[in-house]
Amino acid sequence: MKHEEVDVLIIGAGPAGSIAAAYLHKQNIPVKIVEKMLFPRLVVGESLLPRSMDRFDEAGLLETLKSQNYQIKSGARFIRNEQICEFDFSKKFGNGWDWTWQIPRADFDKAITDELEKKGIDISFETEVFSVNISDENCKTFIRRKNGEDSVILSKKIIDASGYGRVLPRLLELEDDSKLSPHSAIFSHTKEKNRPIGKEGTQITFDIIETEVWLWVIPFSDGNTSIGIVGNTDYINKLIDDSGSLDAALKEALNRSDFYRDRFVDTEFIFEPKLLKNYSTSVKKMYGKNYVLTGNSTEFLDPVFSSGVCFATESGALAAELITKELQGKKVDWQKDYEEYMKYGIDVFTTYVKEWYTGNLQELFFFQPENPDVKEKICAVLAGYVWNKENPFVRKHDSVIRNMAYLIKMNS
Repeated sequence: MKHEEVDVLIIGAGPAGSIAAAYLHKQNIPVKIVEKMLFPRLVVGESLLPRSMDRFDEAGLLETLKSQNYQIKSGARFIRNEQICEFDFSKKFGNGWDWTWQIPRADFDKAITDELEKKGIDISFETEVFSVNISDENCKTFIRRKNGEDSVILSKKIIDASGYGRVLPRLLELEDDSKLSPHSAIFSHTKEKNRPIGKEGTQITFDIIETEVWLWVIPFSDGNTSIGIVGNTDYINKLIDDSGSLDAALKEALNRSDFYRDRFVDTEFIFEPKLLKNYSTSVKKMYGKNYVLTGNSTEFLDPVFSSGVCFATESGALAAELITKELQGKKVDWQKDYEEYMKYGIDVFTTYVKEWYTGNLQELFFFQPENPDVKEKICAVLAGYVWNKENPFVRKHDSVIRNMAYLIKMNS
């Protein structure tokens, strides 16, 4: 069987794997990516957060991405019946980027991997990992290419950035139950016929149909728009059963939106809508001897605040930084420097997701008159700056939303 050798093997060429590869390559560390799919490929995660911009910049990918002319995302809008709450990233607590992008992920990921290949990074597409053997000395990864050829990659380290494929969690039995209640989504893209001019037509919007049911609308710069309905899995199942198909179910979801019904009347989808069922995931641990999990290979929470790519870029960059230190002979405390750090940010967003579905966070969003101080601190969280403990809405995340919602309800 053919053998290859490399310092670091990365499984998956999405944002987590690409950021990690770009960083390691800048440090002159030999790296190889294996990716099961052929890019471009359809995937969710089309709304970024400003925090990721730091990581794209550090990886040397920012200028390439700027040249793609993606739709600028300067904030987000939330709608509930006649109420509208808008967040402007330039009016957030603390420092950091005040804009990012809304992106067709297939094009976005392809642009990044094209740039990586230009830099000389080896990417094997349509290559599947089917077994691993990880020891204290090295890692043996058994791969199978599209033509059926099997080979072994010997590496010092493995970064799992396989996303929903969750390669190492499956092979090493690291899967765990999510802390979140089961939710599902149906989504597709449409070519807009009635898109309004200006901000109204380009702003990402979350439209609340019921407390636990909401619609996303993400306009892209090419005139297409991503549309998705999210709800508890029982609701989504019933919507599909009553409608008869995923296409009819997503159209019915649009019909239930007073805000978007007319804009998307008679819309046709570019591809058959996709179902993401019980999408929240977790793992027992994020690292082990000579391997680390990143992005959705660790945890995926919920699409409501677009945290997926933010955690992917953060974990991919951090994993690469720590592996670089180890390969340089420096000591790394993976528990403290990686898992505890990542889990802190994940715990903050987990609280916000939970309190969104209880309705408590929605109470804060739509409370009038607005409290500018509260709003700018929540805005910083929505921008992805969930490790800034100077922000009380980060530091006290497990109590502040619930307590403030309680006071609002008591005084209403």
